[in-house]
Amino acid sequence: MNEKLYIPLAIVVAGTFIGGALYLAGKNAPIASVATTSGVSNSLLQASSMRPVSASDHILGNPNADVTIVEYSDTECPFCKSFYTSLQQIMTTYGQSGQVAWVYRQFPIADLHKRAPKEAEATECAYDQGGNAAFWKYLTEVYTTTNSEDSLDPAQLPKIAKDVGLNIDTFTSCLASGKFTAKVQADYDDAIKSGGQGTPHTIIVTKDGGKLPIEGEESYAALKNTIDLLLKK
Repeated sequence: MNEKLYIPLAIVVAGTFIGGALYLAGKNAPIASVATTSGVSNSLLQASSMRPVSASDHILGNPNADVTIVEYSDTECPFCKSFYTSLQQIMTTYGQSGQVAWVYRQFPIADLHKRAPKEAEATECAYDQGGNAAFWKYLTEVYTTTNSEDSLDPAQLPKIAKDVGLNIDTFTSCLASGKFTAKVQADYDDAIKSGGQGTPHTIIVTKDGGKLPIEGEESYAALKNTIDLLLKK
């Protein structure tokens, strides 16, 4: 699906996006990222710069799904915490049928959440030791444990590793080494390049390569409406 086809589709679902929360500079503000045709064009151009999804990504669900949700997220962002729950619901609805996949990428905004970058590295250390399954288990525990806004004590990170079945010594050594600092930064840079202005920043990708960007948190119902429209295209 080319950009020209996506502009009318984006306008159709613009009402879905209104009310999404842009988290930037410590404030949340209503945002309608596709409210005008010119705005759609600009968002689509930026979204087209997103790094393609590959086997190196953290993918939950069918890698060949009709719709892939690429989420750039910050573990200490309250809107990301809520959005994470919505995406879990989406995967419950569409994941088993293989229609929708979820890709998680790191977008820790250190100016707002100083603990988020290290938490992002912790999730990568979980992956390094236990693969994709360990990554998603660890990530879910982080979002479940933190109340957001830098409320997660760093001392909890090794404890979470133990809770999800990882070796604490191996995990702690990985986290202290900074082994995944560059990987987290690469995800962050890709988020900015693809139009991310705050968290969560999401780009919905269809099987034919079309991209539809969303800025801010969306409810399960709003996401479901958008996905249903895309699955009908």
